[in-house]
Amino acid sequence: MSQWELIPQARQSLLDFARALIRTPSLPGEEGAVAHLIMEEMRRLDFDDVWMDEAGNVVGRVGPPDGPGLMFNSHMDTVDVAEPEAWQIPPFGAEMRDGLLYGLGACDMKGGLAATVYGVATLARQRVALKGPIWVACVGLEEPSEGTCTRVLFEKDGLNPTWVVVTEPSNLQVVRAQRGHVEMTLSVRGHSAHSSVPDLGQNAIYDAARVIFGLEILAEQLLEDPFLGPGVLAVTDIRSHAVSRNAVPDRCDMIIDRRLTVGETESMALLEVQRVIAREGVEAKVRVIEEEVTTHTGQVYKVRRASMPWAMEERHPLVRAMCDAARDVGVRPQLTRWHFATEGAYTAGVARVPTVGFGPGDPAIPHTCNEYVVIDQLYTAAQAYSALALRLLA
Repeated sequence: MSQWELIPQARQSLLDFARALIRTPSLPGEEGAVAHLIMEEMRRLDFDDVWMDEAGNVVGRVGPPDGPGLMFNSHMDTVDVAEPEAWQIPPFGAEMRDGLLYGLGACDMKGGLAATVYGVATLARQRVALKGPIWVACVGLEEPSEGTCTRVLFEKDGLNPTWVVVTEPSNLQVVRAQRGHVEMTLSVRGHSAHSSVPDLGQNAIYDAARVIFGLEILAEQLLEDPFLGPGVLAVTDIRSHAVSRNAVPDRCDMIIDRRLTVGETESMALLEVQRVIAREGVEAKVRVIEEEVTTHTGQVYKVRRASMPWAMEERHPLVRAMCDAARDVGVRPQLTRWHFATEGAYTAGVARVPTVGFGPGDPAIPHTCNEYVVIDQLYTAAQAYSALALRLLA
């Protein structure tokens, strides 16, 4: 038996743990119950150290505290149940059917989280001699503000991993790149007038429509990276304000979701929108969204809704090691990318720590009704995490 192989009892325990996580609701800022569940499981599995920090992140360590370190990074929170009537399976039921485990967060990403705990626990059980620590980091607030709580791990807790694996769903393929993003508000100003004499006012909706048309044209002209793909721009929300239903609106606000590819920056994204505004000759302002988020421990952090894209070279040692570890456990990995944001926005985009993605589940499944993960992928992912740790630290 290979050192990374899960024994039958561990497979069943991993599945039971994943089901327990799914049955425990954990909306952003309300991850406390899941956090304590994770801590109890890590302690039961003889992790060398287990703690919760001020932000409510849970961290378990196996191996010595010093030396080159490997971090497996997962998030504990989920989105809310969208369209409850569309769920054919109870979102918190953790039901199993035809080799699939269903439930809110099964794919995004309680399945991956459970796999990291048991992948590392396999090495703890065997008391494998390691050159440095393996940290299983379970963070909060990823859904509303990716990177916020991982920043605490690095900048306040003092963790300094040599490598990071983000365990978001990737269908057991190796992710070496991720788009960045900028969320902006664009406010168009008009002048109110009674709707019976609209020519006396300036309709903010009409001006906003011109800007939106310009943004639609801009979206077709964005940079494109050969591997990560094109930048993306979408108007995702629009609202107007008028003193009554019989008044020309004096303001129209919209949300712009801008996904950045390699070569694009936050300042570039803002400048492009400002040029559209200037070209259309409307009175409008655009800014990056800044807001406050609160952890389940009551800590409040100011966040700016912007992150940089990142990409690892195909031949980078961590990319190669993750591919080799996947092959060790019977996977034929391909190199791929994430189009959505993850905690890698901080680990790779800000901290510049070599980062890859690898996790169970189809990346098209998160945030959909009847969410599920393939049960066998949980076992395979856990074994791949063990195999990677052995390659890097044994």
